[in-house]
Amino acid sequence: MSTGLANRAVAQAFVDELARCGVRHACVSPGSRSTPLALVLAEDARIRVWIHPDERSGSFFALGLAKASNIPVALLCTSGTAAANFFPAVVEAAYARVPLLVLTADRPPELRDNGAPQAIDQSRLYGVHVRWYTEMPVPASSPGIERHVRVTACRAFAAALGSPTGPVHLNFPFREPLLPDPADFSTSLPGGGRPNGEPYVRVTRGRRRLDDQHVRQLAADLDAPHRGLIVCGPQDDGRLAGPLVRLAHRLGYPVLADGLSPLRTGPHDRCLVIDTHDAFLRDPAWCDAHEPEVVVRFGAMPTSKPLVQYLGRFPQARHIVVDEGEGWRDSSLLAAEMVYADPVAFCDQLDTALGHWQDPPVTWAQEWQDAHARTQRTISDTLAGMSGMFEGKIFAELRGLLPDGATLFVGNSMPVRDLDTFLGATDTAIRTLCNRGANGIDGVISTALGASVECTGPLVLAIGDLSFYHDMNGLLAAKQYGLNATIVLINNDGGGIFSFLPQAEHREHFETLYGTPHGLDFCDAVWLYGGEYMRADTWSDFRAAVVRGIASPGLTVVEVRTDRERNVRLHRDVWAGVADALHTGVRAEATP
Repeated sequence: MSTGLANRAVAQAFVDELARCGVRHACVSPGSRSTPLALVLAEDARIRVWIHPDERSGSFFALGLAKASNIPVALLCTSGTAAANFFPAVVEAAYARVPLLVLTADRPPELRDNGAPQAIDQSRLYGVHVRWYTEMPVPASSPGIERHVRVTACRAFAAALGSPTGPVHLNFPFREPLLPDPADFSTSLPGGGRPNGEPYVRVTRGRRRLDDQHVRQLAADLDAPHRGLIVCGPQDDGRLAGPLVRLAHRLGYPVLADGLSPLRTGPHDRCLVIDTHDAFLRDPAWCDAHEPEVVVRFGAMPTSKPLVQYLGRFPQARHIVVDEGEGWRDSSLLAAEMVYADPVAFCDQLDTALGHWQDPPVTWAQEWQDAHARTQRTISDTLAGMSGMFEGKIFAELRGLLPDGATLFVGNSMPVRDLDTFLGATDTAIRTLCNRGANGIDGVISTALGASVECTGPLVLAIGDLSFYHDMNGLLAAKQYGLNATIVLINNDGGGIFSFLPQAEHREHFETLYGTPHGLDFCDAVWLYGGEYMRADTWSDFRAAVVRGIASPGLTVVEVRTDRERNVRLHRDVWAGVADALHTGVRAEATP
């Protein structure tokens, strides 16, 4: 078999197995050395290929596809620095537990470390940030190579969906000629796959459950009046809301629900769901008066810094972390017990084990509900009384504008924090997503556009101006593929979050080092990529623009311009108003 034909045989066997395993999407950044795999992917009708000239944008687009679907997405590039441009998205996928199949084409061994062009050391390029790495053999007509390739494809797919899920890296060295001779190109290669269309190796994985004895012991430990809390951090399992709420009622524990959890939105009962904790846990006196004995935590670490600081006040409480991914999501070092189990099964098992329990005391929960209701009313009244545009109010407005089934994707820095503070509970089913693995501002547009492909309803992205600038190349995908997305661009001409930090006191160098004003007019960039641009200077303009964007096909960007210093003052006005409300002595009615 010629070198070109051997390259094609290996690529064909590998891609065939990916499709058999369930891969539906591949993001390809064009290049020469990756040609054998790229052509086979393009020819396979079972896999949709998305072309991205910019590797960094392409890798984040793949991240969004995989994040929204939880199905591994293939990501392919040529050799050299192209592979290095995948690194930020690979890191995010590792920490956010997103399944990616990273396929890097490479020079063969004889062209490495000797000055050959476009050749870098790609062996274990992503280090500890991948769940599994392997170097594929140089294609040849050696016995058993096709079986090895097919088994490896199945193993890579399974590794990406392991516990926890995440990226895997396969490095493919190809010798030239990369393609068969024209006379051999149509040669029918022997098929080594299973005749029934099944993967060569099917990997079956069940959901982890606790044994009954452990559940009974945990139920016995909690079978007494406790000042307990359930904390649900970033967590994208829509199955969790109902079982977790039922467990909360059984225990009498308030549920502190992160803005990136499925607990705030949807038709489930939310009378114990507290979504204003970021505002009222800034009050030290209230925190000191409400010491928990038990904290049961689900999902990643909470977005809210005040919540993390509140929990850190009480290390003597029993902190139980439930993690289906068998990781160690406890940067506060408070956990007394790690429970490696499926969260839904855990809630159902514990709820059943507590079935004999009498109704828990309500005083503890009522105090949290009371603080929640006061805070809700204060935030609502304060926002209503504000003139001009305020970044926090954007999320209060979006709550009423997004329809059932919508996805709200948010950028890091201030947008995700404002989501956590101001996106209150609603019966509308809204899915919230964010790149909270490494918390970076890079690749957010591309990730959101990738997610939009797998979302059943409209997607709205709320993003800061520096993050928007950082990934403007990602807008090309919206133009190339006619993707539907509405982007709310929050433009305060720089890094707004730094105005809240101690660095803001160093006025001499603050703007240069942290504020970083850019003075960019983004409307031309939006038009360059075929989008519709609208600027909202009033709330009526904002509402009309967002509604129009959601209803319109293609890309719509709604820009809201704000002032960084004013934004800080208005946030602090909200927090001060909440602190006053907590100490008025007038009881508020809990909001269902």
